[in-house]
Amino acid sequence: MNRLRVGDQVVVIAGDSKGQKGKIARIDFERGRVVIEGVNLVKRHLKATQERAGGIVSIPAPIAISNVMPLDPETGKATRIRYEVREGKKVRVAKSGAVLSVEQGS
Repeated sequence: MNRLRVGDQVVVIAGDSKGQKGKIARIDFERGRVVIEGVNLVKRHLKATQERAGGIVSIPAPIAISNVMPLDPETGKATRIRYEVREGKKVRVAKSGAVLSVEQGS
């Protein structure tokens, strides 16, 4: 069970991309890294192939999972997550009381 999920809106709280907001594209729990769409962009030089043209492409690089926090949908600020049981389902709840998502296995 983790406080972050693919598709969550998050804000970067440390590092060069501090303050930027985006949606989680991938999570690597083994390495403790997260990829956020449009955040921490790096340039990659790609060779042309039959499927795509070559050139310089901006790709989002992974960020340490400890450097991001979920966004509170009501306040738009970084928030901590707690778990509650509402209507027989386990839900993730922000500090403001807004429900972020319902757990799958409950």
